[in-house]
This record gives sequence, C-alpha cells and structure tokens, in this order.
Amino acid sequence: MEYFVAITMVYSYKKMWLGIGALLMLAVAASGQVQSSAYRLMLKKLLHHTVPEVQVQQVVADTAGILFVDAREDREFAVSHLAGALHVGYDSFDLKKIPPSIAKGRRIVVYCSVGYRSEKVAEKLRTAGFNNISNLYGGIFEWVNQGHPVRNAQGETQQVHAFDRSWGIWLHRGKKVYR
Repeated sequence: MEYFVAITMVYSYKKMWLGIGALLMLAVAASGQVQSSAYRLMLKKLLHHTVPEVQVQQVVADTAGILFVDAREDREFAVSHLAGALHVGYDSFDLKKIPPSIAKGRRIVVYCSVGYRSEKVAEKLRTAGFNNISNLYGGIFEWVNQGHPVRNAQGETQQVHAFDRSWGIWLHRGKKVYR
C-alpha cells in the first residue's frame, strides 16, 4: 500500500511540474505578442495578413535603421506618434509622401491605431517596390499598451488618439483623445 501511495505521489509531482513547465513556456511565447486575447482575436479577423507583421517587442528589441511610417490621419498624428515617424496618412496617402532618398530595401514598419490602415499602406509600398516592409501588429494601441513612449510636437506625452469610442476600448494605457 505504501508503495502505491509513493508511486502516486511521484506521478502527481511529475504532472504538476510538467503543467508548470507548460504554463511557463506559454507565458514566454506570448510575452512578445499582443497581450489581450480579445484584441488578438479581433486583429486576427480584421487584418488580411497580406504583408509581414511584426510584434511590438520585436521592434523594440531592434529599432536600428527602422523608418516608422504613420498611416493615421493628421489629427491623430498631431496628438501623438512614435518617435521619428514619417506621417503619410491613409485617406490622403500618396507615394510622393515617401522621400525619394528612402532606399527600397530600407526597413520600414508601418503603423496606425490597430493595424488595418497600415496594412493597406504597406501593401501599396510593397507594390511600389519597397521590399523590407512590415505592419506593426496591434498598432500604436499595442505599442502604448505595452508601456512604450509616444510623443507629439512638444515631446513625450501620455495622450493617444483613440480614433472613436468603439475603437478606444482596445487602448488600455495612456490618455484617450477623441478630437
């Protein structure tokens, strides 16, 4: 009987440690991804995944040489944007907004609020011959949600244009602006 109890305990401990190990592996795998499962599901359905996507943590780990391209509208960009971003807009996007000095092979990360508009602008840039393009998965909302800074003309800010109240639900950090 004692032998059976000892075997059962060893088996239970092994199961427990395997479970803990599996949870740790999942946590590590998810750490660079969009943090909210609801947001991740919405993005999976919203985006067409026609251009390579890059997670916020991948970008933060290596920003060297990246040209950030902001595909939001003027009022959104004025509230805040990523440091050094080139504003090209969405409704008014024109390839002429990309300076001719930008090499076709330069690493470009396009972003908008959540990734939909930036995906469309990135598609246009790829069609124009830019070949190192990616879409920031989760957009500026996920950038801010993960605690990374944004700025405006005055410097670093907590404000983020949340587009409208229905999209603003995905922005969990920062100060939402709707003007």
